[in-house]
Amino acid sequence: MAGLKTASGEYIDDSWELRAFVEDLGPEADPVTLRVTGNMHIGGIMLQIVDKLKLQRDWSDHALWWEQKKLWLLKTNWSLDKYGILADAKLQFTPQHKPILLSLPNRCKVRIRANFAQPVFRTVADLCKILGIRHYEELSLLRAPEEKEKRKQKDKERSSVASHDLTGVRLPASAEQQLFRGMPAHFSDSAETEACYRMLSVSQTGLTPDQILQMHRPGSLSEKTQINSRWLDSSRTLLQQEVKENDCLWLRFKYYSFFDLEPKYDAVRINQLYEQARWAVLLEETDCTEEEMVVFAALQYHINELSLNTNPVEQSGDSGLDDLDKALATLEVKLEGSSAAPNVLDSLTVIPELKDYLRIFRPRKLTLKGYKQYWVIFKETSISYYKSPEEALGEPVQQLSLKGCEVVPDVNISGQKFCIKLLVPSPDGMSEVHLRCSDEQQYARWMAGCRLAAKGKTMADSSYQAEVENILSFLKLQQTNPDARLAQQAEGAQWLVSPRYQKKFKPKQLTPRILEAYQNVAQLSLPDAKMKFIQVWQSLPDFGISYFVVRFKGSRKDEILGIANNRLIRIDLAVGDVVKTWRFSNMRQWNVNWDIRQVAIEFDEHINVAFSCISAGCKIVHEYIGGYIFLSTRANDRSQTLDEELFHKLTGGHEAL
Repeated sequence: MAGLKTASGEYIDDSWELRAFVEDLGPEADPVTLRVTGNMHIGGIMLQIVDKLKLQRDWSDHALWWEQKKLWLLKTNWSLDKYGILADAKLQFTPQHKPILLSLPNRCKVRIRANFAQPVFRTVADLCKILGIRHYEELSLLRAPEEKEKRKQKDKERSSVASHDLTGVRLPASAEQQLFRGMPAHFSDSAETEACYRMLSVSQTGLTPDQILQMHRPGSLSEKTQINSRWLDSSRTLLQQEVKENDCLWLRFKYYSFFDLEPKYDAVRINQLYEQARWAVLLEETDCTEEEMVVFAALQYHINELSLNTNPVEQSGDSGLDDLDKALATLEVKLEGSSAAPNVLDSLTVIPELKDYLRIFRPRKLTLKGYKQYWVIFKETSISYYKSPEEALGEPVQQLSLKGCEVVPDVNISGQKFCIKLLVPSPDGMSEVHLRCSDEQQYARWMAGCRLAAKGKTMADSSYQAEVENILSFLKLQQTNPDARLAQQAEGAQWLVSPRYQKKFKPKQLTPRILEAYQNVAQLSLPDAKMKFIQVWQSLPDFGISYFVVRFKGSRKDEILGIANNRLIRIDLAVGDVVKTWRFSNMRQWNVNWDIRQVAIEFDEHINVAFSCISAGCKIVHEYIGGYIFLSTRANDRSQTLDEELFHKLTGGHEAL
């Protein structure tokens, strides 16, 4: 009860009763009743609760949770008055760390302790530290999807069993992670934790047809938007988002901007990233061609073969000589040795150009015209084409600026088709132009130039030659080698492709093609094979695009907004065609009107875009945009500390909702 008052209104006793429920005593236990005043601080309240309980145990992880306000009372020096707590407040004395069931990218589950009292961004950082995953800023947590009533009970029984229990793991206080026999020291405590590390760092080879066929595969763009509605708000705590003890959450790579992938330090990270890429291909979340799918299957087959007899420690490549070689190579690149100096100086003064005959096709309605040969000049970030080389001194037939355009490969190795599809921004939408090259070498040079130009870079950029070599390497993987000796058998190889191709081809047709592609990757080591799989995945046109259903300002119909690591894409929901692309590099500012839940973005040249979010909250879209801009600021310094304050500022790290 509140303090008593005299007839003049003055308090005789300004104390009042405060009730706190102790979670450890069970839901039916009576609350602890305290006599308090408004100037008492939270730390003192917690001490009184512990004294009244008279139980000898460690209470250091406990804190007070204010149920009505959905608020943790973590500032122990604050008074009840400062928090605004009155007698009707329902407080709960509860542990900050509680066990959850965590589903990893490789579809295995671990039981692990998560912090329910700090923002999800920091909780993910702690989880990744336990799991041995660097660059936690690329990952986040999702709610598990709701199952249909028929399967709910069966799936609940099956999913409630974790493959490993890490709730007993306690990390050292030092920020730097200690390695023991090539793995984090806390995994060497017991045989069980070592087995857990193997699960985390070595690919799961026991893939069965039922696993693929029973999992949900998105059939349309609108279905691909559903997963993005389940992301947790990174600026709020688990308890604020109604996550309960022992709930199942998914840990996934959220931002497709992978920084500093290094096999020696990233055995777990690379394996989990490979597994997420693998499932994205198998479940058709990322579209790929028939030849690309065969390459993916060959790489999976090779990785599975190597993983069966691999010790996780072997993957780290912990060799002093390797370290010395890498250090010397890095030093040589940094110093830009004398042999490379003239080329560097030339690149500063002369921007390379491409001049060649290409066949060009511009799709238009009600036309039957095909490809026509032109003399094409690629200069800086634009393409100009002429009827002949002699006319190149005059006006071109057309000039295309490739800044901000979409560059889509259209390749069929067996049919000797090497096409580049350009979607160039125009006032009326996206203008489509197809360039057809004569061979692989020409395709690689022009494709690399187009990709750089789309980012606003020229062929003088140091990454141009590496881009050409990556494209040629990818094309080589898709080639068949008829002279190679094939393996006698490859049991289950046909299950390494998505269900669409399983239906299209019989096993006796599919297996030989996979084994032919396998000959091109058979010499790769296990870490290199996983990295190659990730690189091929990254080269796909649909890689790394997160989809949302939105309603653009002034439009009467729903559309799709795709968010990639460097651009926003407006897509027609009905047919799936790209309507418009905006680069983050051209963005001047963006903000969210939380009252009407609308995101407004301003680009260069006074271009303004506004939309409301339908399939997910605008906070999630806000996080994606700000997150990618934040990740682009990371420097090539492995020891750098992450600027979490900047991340929260860019992603709306406040109680916006």
